[in-house]
Amino acid sequence: MKFIAEVFYLIAALLFVTGLKKMSKPETARNGNFLSSFGMLIAIVATLVHYNILDWTYIIGGILAGSVIGLILAKTVKMTEMPQMVALLNGYGGLASLLVGFAEFSRQFYDVTNPDVMHSIDLYTSITIILTVLVGAITFSGSIIAWAKLKEVMTGKPILFKGQQFVNAAILIAAVVGGVMFCINPADSYYIFIALIGIGLILGITSVIPIGGADMPVVISLLNSYSGIAACLAGFVIQNNALIVTGSLVGASGIILTKIMCKAMNRSLANVLFSGFGAVQVKSGSGEKGEVNPVSVEDAYALLEAANSVCIVPGYGLAVAQAQHACRELADLLEKKGTEVRFAIHPVAGRMPGHMNVLLAEANVSYDHLYEMDAVNPIINTVDICLVIGANDVVNPAAREDKSSPIYGMPIINVDYSRTVIVMKRSMATGFAGIENPLFYKSNTRMLFGDAKNVLQGLVAEFKKV
Repeated sequence: MKFIAEVFYLIAALLFVTGLKKMSKPETARNGNFLSSFGMLIAIVATLVHYNILDWTYIIGGILAGSVIGLILAKTVKMTEMPQMVALLNGYGGLASLLVGFAEFSRQFYDVTNPDVMHSIDLYTSITIILTVLVGAITFSGSIIAWAKLKEVMTGKPILFKGQQFVNAAILIAAVVGGVMFCINPADSYYIFIALIGIGLILGITSVIPIGGADMPVVISLLNSYSGIAACLAGFVIQNNALIVTGSLVGASGIILTKIMCKAMNRSLANVLFSGFGAVQVKSGSGEKGEVNPVSVEDAYALLEAANSVCIVPGYGLAVAQAQHACRELADLLEKKGTEVRFAIHPVAGRMPGHMNVLLAEANVSYDHLYEMDAVNPIINTVDICLVIGANDVVNPAAREDKSSPIYGMPIINVDYSRTVIVMKRSMATGFAGIENPLFYKSNTRMLFGDAKNVLQGLVAEFKKV
């Protein structure tokens, strides 16, 4: 039975690797997600059967219950709520690993048939258990805070207080010292073990509250990595190869994605975690701003109708307005009349990695229309119109022009280099980073105010009149 289980673990691992590879491209991402999910199903069933934990009735019942819950979430969670949903799922992964570590601690130390007997435990098991519960606790509580910020249950701005970094350092030192004490004498360290779980939960909270909403894409990918590391450690605790492989893949891919997100903002991970970016609203630039040039839907239609090339730059505002379908319809109408249409995607647009890709895929926007920032910027000066829909910080030229700006040096989509920019926005409010955008005052920019969905539907109606 063990040999058969190991074979299924190997099959699951191959499916994980193949699925992860396919997820790197939009056109194969759905198949990659399916393969990875199927691999996880195989691994779970193989583990339950191998260890004879449950009979088939409970296994099938659990699969059905989980599938129903997953289906309901997939159908009911809005795209605007997807980032907080991902944050919660990361937290659940950390909590599951914490519980595995706690269960193994209880199993190793206590004889179920004789509760008064406490067993000894080797150093390897002690280290893996304590690391599992610590990382799992940090992941769980940190993810809950990330969810609360994204859900706006609590403020999305950084929560800072005097001596905060010192407090975080002290908590981290306490975790290290407690972990060492536990590993030296685990038989008499039950209360230390419980205290370490609490320390891990506190550290997760204190490490995420100083991070502003604009940095949430980085935080989510980092917490995703933590959940993978916790799962990998749990695999070492219970000696399960499938869990080790899965956790390693998730942990490594999360770290790589975190690095990509930081590079996209031209900031280090330490700066994201400890700078408190966004705590104070910072206005870039100085002196006279100039005047904005508002246009009506009819004026915007006239500009778009005359354009030979249009580059659409989506942002979180597109998701808030649930305007992705209207956006795709406008793009289809533009193409029908012979206009070249591209969608320019900034790596940190939205509130989680890949947010805009998922949003546009939901509206069935063709994958070959999606262009990364580095592919668009070299040709953007040849574009007739850049249509910015709900994006702000990722098109802010202060990142390129204003050395005093907090986002100076951050790579942006250079929409202001195009012949004309149409910015679709509800108001002149700042973006998630709390920084004013001089793009709105440039001579080639036209401001199209209103709800993105209503405005796009208005543009679609204008095109259909012809």
